[in-house]
Amino acid sequence: MTDRRTAPRSPQRPATDVLTERSSRVVSLTKLHRASVRRSENRFLVEGFNAVDAALATERATGLLVRESDAERHAALVRRGLDAGLPVHQVNDRASSKLSETTTSPGVFAVCDLVWSTLDEILAAGPRLLVVAVEPREPGNVGTLTRCADAMGADAVLLLGDSVDPHNSKSVRASAGSVFHIPVVRDPDIAGALGKIRSAGVALVATTMDGELSLDDADTTLSTPHAWLFGNEAHGLPDDVLADADHRLSIPIRGRAESLNLAAASAICLYASARVQNT
Repeated sequence: MTDRRTAPRSPQRPATDVLTERSSRVVSLTKLHRASVRRSENRFLVEGFNAVDAALATERATGLLVRESDAERHAALVRRGLDAGLPVHQVNDRASSKLSETTTSPGVFAVCDLVWSTLDEILAAGPRLLVVAVEPREPGNVGTLTRCADAMGADAVLLLGDSVDPHNSKSVRASAGSVFHIPVVRDPDIAGALGKIRSAGVALVATTMDGELSLDDADTTLSTPHAWLFGNEAHGLPDDVLADADHRLSIPIRGRAESLNLAAASAICLYASARVQNT
């Protein structure tokens, strides 16, 4: 896996000037709200304490910005950034609002390199638990899925087909920093990626209402290396992907709910896998 960490730099003092919404730095960073710019510049902007904290802890941050009125509240983050030798700038209220993609700006931001991994790197490490989302379109769900995968000890999150960018601000916020903790792969070739996973000895496991096996009875299946397949929020898994899965499992629903959404289903399935593999 590519290591983007750099050698420690000499601590520096925070910039004394307060950047405005018109400054070239703020204007440039605001453009990172667009996926095409993130790809071309190989960097993205994260906001809020959890994301900035994780970016610093994993040495992914390349710079920090803090709203002038929040400098005291985020003093610990600022100090960590300075101790790491990162450039730290203060911004005014309007600049903070321009940088933020939330209704109320959290007042602290980090500029980071993109966090891509490759499928070959993941498979070479001999994974036991993978999380595969096929054509996910809702950034909040991708972030929640990444957070859940991180919490349950999965080896990687794979986004296949025409998927949302996990560096999207909403996705990053929903991951609560987990996007920096667990490898994320994006691959447009659904069939090719699934074929590689199976060839690596990792079984493909899908959830469906009429699965031949209940999750309650799946411990033997979940004790071996496997990849959970989760479908698009609106349409579920494509029929060909579902039919080609090695196992189709159903989640028992004992109440009157018709179904579960992606976030709830993934949490239940990944907990079941973590319980079996860590017993």
